[in-house]
Amino acid sequence: MEHDADILIVGGGLNGPALALALAQGGFTVAVVDARPAPARAAPGFDGRAYSLAIASKRLLSVIGVWQGIADKVQPILHIKASDGHAGQGAAPFFLHFDHTEIEEGPMGFMAEDRYLYAAFLAAMAAEPRITLLAGETVVAQETGAAAVSVTLASGRRLSGRLLIGCDGRASGTAQRAGIGRSGWGYGQTALVTAVEHELNHNGVAHQFFMPEGPLAILPLPGGHHSSIVWSEETTRAQAIQALGDADYLSALRPRFGDFLGKIALAGQRFTYPLSLTLANRFIAPRLALVGDAAHGVHPIAGQGLNLGLRDVGALAQVLVEASRRGEDIGAADVLERYQQWRQFDTTTLALGMDTVNRLFSNDNPLLRLGRDLGMGAVNALPGLRRHFIRTAAGLEGELPRLLQGQPI
Repeated sequence: MEHDADILIVGGGLNGPALALALAQGGFTVAVVDARPAPARAAPGFDGRAYSLAIASKRLLSVIGVWQGIADKVQPILHIKASDGHAGQGAAPFFLHFDHTEIEEGPMGFMAEDRYLYAAFLAAMAAEPRITLLAGETVVAQETGAAAVSVTLASGRRLSGRLLIGCDGRASGTAQRAGIGRSGWGYGQTALVTAVEHELNHNGVAHQFFMPEGPLAILPLPGGHHSSIVWSEETTRAQAIQALGDADYLSALRPRFGDFLGKIALAGQRFTYPLSLTLANRFIAPRLALVGDAAHGVHPIAGQGLNLGLRDVGALAQVLVEASRRGEDIGAADVLERYQQWRQFDTTTLALGMDTVNRLFSNDNPLLRLGRDLGMGAVNALPGLRRHFIRTAAGLEGELPRLLQGQPI
């Protein structure tokens, strides 16, 4: 039976292109349907959006040919410092300090700006003849048959393939049309996201400051004098802060940020994202699989959202390529079940772990404050436990797909 492509991917953010490249390397033809025009996010201007990439994610990007396009534009994360306290009052005496020299693999991770990362994906896809990018197109319907799946685009065009993959975010239309429900809850928090320029060099240090209203992450960007900010606040308060002019917004940020990097100024656009935990009840359906935020949306407290999605990419690509080599039908239920078993438990466990950390730290209960501060001090004093946390943050623990080990499938 003739198909437009072996595999249809809905969603062209970052996980969709990553999966397309991994699958194309495995010999599949792939069509990527992206609702946005292709150049929309590859503009040259700096808007402040950036991602934390774990060591394992860097390995995957290297194998699929993307890392080479951003290697000179990333900031290595050399240290992570986590502390607890109140805005304007400084940190508690107990804290966590993770040093990249405690593991052999190098920096714990890297910060990459969205504009460079997305442009590198576009370039890599353009250079791969097995990938067709359909930009500015939206899927409005999908049908599943015994041996094929098809989608209808808003333009009226129909595409058919052997497997459909949803990489279309937390409100995944792919999942909804397949009847896959979601479980989860909101946090009553909203993330304020921007970038700042600061007087002193950050020296590759990422900071996580836990406050009763929510955590503040200060993540180092290339050049030493810019950092990405992910600042969680109670939603009503966050909306009021977002509505302020730049000067007043900066005045609200300063007591939370502190003066350890000297004078600060806004350096990027300002975004907001409501925070919630949302997990798809199933990661698969007949001839369909979900990847990234379409399968799981987690709290950004550890910057693991994209890294979790790339673990999905590595696992699904490996399952499909190995099944194809064995002559199996890549859309068969037992093949897709291997992917679900690999990723669903791991993802749910990590999502609930981040949920627990957020609930533990986003309050001002004096007993909980004492317990968490003593806990951070204890972890910081135990090299073996500290090393385990570092390796987990770097994406080096668990059953890693080959791509995340730096090996082709």
